[in-house]
Amino acid sequence: MQRFTPLLIDAGRPCRHSPSDRWFTDKTYVKVAGRWTYVYRAIDQFGQVIDVLASERRDLAARRFFTRALAHGRRPVEVTTDRAAAYPRVLDEQLPAAHHVDARYANNTIEADHGRLKARLRPMRGLKRLRSAQVIGSGHAFVQNLRRGHYELGVDAEPHLRLAAAFAELAQAI
Repeated sequence: MQRFTPLLIDAGRPCRHSPSDRWFTDKTYVKVAGRWTYVYRAIDQFGQVIDVLASERRDLAARRFFTRALAHGRRPVEVTTDRAAAYPRVLDEQLPAAHHVDARYANNTIEADHGRLKARLRPMRGLKRLRSAQVIGSGHAFVQNLRRGHYELGVDAEPHLRLAAAFAELAQAI
């Protein structure tokens, strides 16, 4: 997992659809070596996971997360977040033209999406390193995007066979 997940993600990057212009961003918490760490995630309005970042620090990670997420395609017109204090400063610096929405219940889309990551991590015996949390979070997002059809991989296959067809195409690319 640690070795091949980044290789698969890099091989699939040219086939990835560009994210839409409405983003939902939030952080969740994951235990790594017995300590709570932050996992920042962003999805677009169609459910495509844009980026994942695991960090031990909250405010510095928000800035780093948005810098990385903005490298994945076009800039969003609207960003929906919770009411965390770090977001307005970072969004004013990096996305001054974007509309920032922090209304109550507006962020339910990303909150529901966190549940899939947590359900994947629950049966595991825990994470020992921050790098493991980053790789597993990125790998989970990659597979989730493949299943939802956000890559031009396995598009000719039946929906229940899309993941196997996509990995077959990726194996030929590597």
